[in-house]
Amino acid sequence: MDIGIDLGTANIMITMGNKGVVFYEPAVVAFNKKIGEIIAVGADAYKMIGKAPEYIAVIRPLCDGVISDYDMTESLIRECIHKVAGRQMLMPRIVMCVPSLVTDVESRAVIDAAKQAGAQKVYLIEEPVAALLGAGIDISEAKGRMVVDIGGGTTDIAVMSMNGIVVKNSIKLAGNKIDAAIIRYVQNKFRILIGERTAENAKITLADVFDPNGTRIMTVKGRNLVTGLPAKVTLTDYDIYKAIIDIITELCDAVKGVLEITPPELAGDIYSEGIILTGGGALIGGLDRLMEQETHIHTYAADDPLRCVARGTGLAFSRLDTLLDGFEKISLYGGNENY
Repeated sequence: MDIGIDLGTANIMITMGNKGVVFYEPAVVAFNKKIGEIIAVGADAYKMIGKAPEYIAVIRPLCDGVISDYDMTESLIRECIHKVAGRQMLMPRIVMCVPSLVTDVESRAVIDAAKQAGAQKVYLIEEPVAALLGAGIDISEAKGRMVVDIGGGTTDIAVMSMNGIVVKNSIKLAGNKIDAAIIRYVQNKFRILIGERTAENAKITLADVFDPNGTRIMTVKGRNLVTGLPAKVTLTDYDIYKAIIDIITELCDAVKGVLEITPPELAGDIYSEGIILTGGGALIGGLDRLMEQETHIHTYAADDPLRCVARGTGLAFSRLDTLLDGFEKISLYGGNENY
C-alpha cells in the first residue's frame, strides 16, 4: 500500500493508491492530561481550539513547517492513517512532504514519526516538487517553471527544470502569520481580542490585497480588553488589507529575490509560462494580481491549490526513479537500515 502525506502546519492530507486525496483535516491533536490519552485528532480536535477545559491540551504539533512536538506528531500521523486505512493496515510505503530548506535534524524527526506510525519505507519529497506535480505540470522538460507554495507555516518558492530544483527559498511567512497579524490589528485598533479561528474566517471571507474598497463587511466576536466583557466589532475588507499587507509585501519581495538569482534562460521561460501559486495562501483575494503587478510576470493559482501538494505526493510513487531533487536528496530509509 502506497500512502502520500502532506503534513502541513495547518492541515494534514493523505492520498492512498489511485484514490487521490482521501483525508483532509486540520493538523490538530487533543490530549487529555488526566488520563494521558489522545481523545481527538483532525477536525474533531480543531473544534476544541480555544474552548477546551484546562486538562485538555489542544495542540498543533507542527510549527512553521517543522515538528515541534514529536510524540503528538507521531500520534497524529498514526491516527489519521488508521482513519483512512483501518487498523489492520499492512506496512505501507509513505511519501512525506517537507519544506525545501528543511534541516537534517528536522527531516529525521519527520522520518522517525512516520516509521513509528507503521511505515515500511519512508520517502521525503520537497514541497515545491510535489506542488508542481500536483498542479499537472511536466517538470521533466528543459523549461523553467516557478511555483510559490503558500502553506500554513512556510512559503516555499522554487524554480524547477528537468526534474530538478535550480533555485529555491523557504520563508516562515504564511497563513498562520497572516492570522496572527489580523488578531494583532483588531487588538490594537478596537481593543478586542479575537481567537485564531475567528481570524482565519475573517481572512477567508474578507481578504483582498489588490483592490479593497471597504464595502465587504463581517462581524467578529471576542473579548473587550478594557471591560473584560464579550464584545463584537464589524471588520471591512480594508481592515484586513491593512492588517496583512506588510506580510504580503514581504512575500512578494521573497519571490523577486528568487527571480533575481534565477539563470537568465530559465527566467525567460518563467516570463513565458508564468508563476504558479499553490497552497491555501493562493486563495487570498487579489494575491495573484498583486504579485503579477510586482513582478510583471503572469501569475495564476493552480486548480484546487489546497490539494496540489497532496496530489503530488501520490503521483511521486510513479516517478521514484526519474525525479532528481527532492528524490535524489530524498532520504530513503528501509526497515532494517541504520541511519
